[in-house]
Amino acid sequence: MFDVVIAADILGIFAFALSGFLVGVRNNLDLLGLIISASLTALGGGVVRDVLLGRTPFAFNEYYPALTVIITILFAFAFRLYRREQLERQWLFVVSDTIGLVAFSITGALLAIEVEFNFFGVMILSFLTAVGGGVLRDTMINQVPSVLISDFYGSIAIIVSVLLLLLVQVDMINTWGIAGIAGFAIFLRLLAYYKQWHLPKLNMD
Repeated sequence: MFDVVIAADILGIFAFALSGFLVGVRNNLDLLGLIISASLTALGGGVVRDVLLGRTPFAFNEYYPALTVIITILFAFAFRLYRREQLERQWLFVVSDTIGLVAFSITGALLAIEVEFNFFGVMILSFLTAVGGGVLRDTMINQVPSVLISDFYGSIAIIVSVLLLLLVQVDMINTWGIAGIAGFAIFLRLLAYYKQWHLPKLNMD
């Protein structure tokens, strides 16, 4: 399980750093702003997760988180992602943000399961790990966090955590089972975006 968590962490950091970079480009941030946006998005959720688990945040005692963010930013500049057409950038952002969301949902849930959190604890840690970085990013650029208004966004983290808990109950928590859940969650999120699915909102009229 430890190897799966590390692999999902790296994937999530790369994907979220890329989405944070693209949000910075969209909001015309300068070079430092782009780096901060990418770093907050990529590392914020993991820091929140580790604080709740009562341990030193992984970003402070491991080298791979910062290195992954740096490599992602260099990748974005090397391929001139800041110059892509708006529509292409939009889909690149959605896909990278979706991968980060699912990867961090998985790491949060697996670590909560490992320390024997209860059902609600697993869901909450999965949710906070997945959306924490995006909330920090959106707050920094003064916009409503995506998780509060976006289509089926935070719901994905809850679905992932519930499915992982079901795998534990049937004793099928292995690499293939986790990969299957990841694939399903990515497909569901992209479908929700394409179909413009939204959770119900209260009508105050």
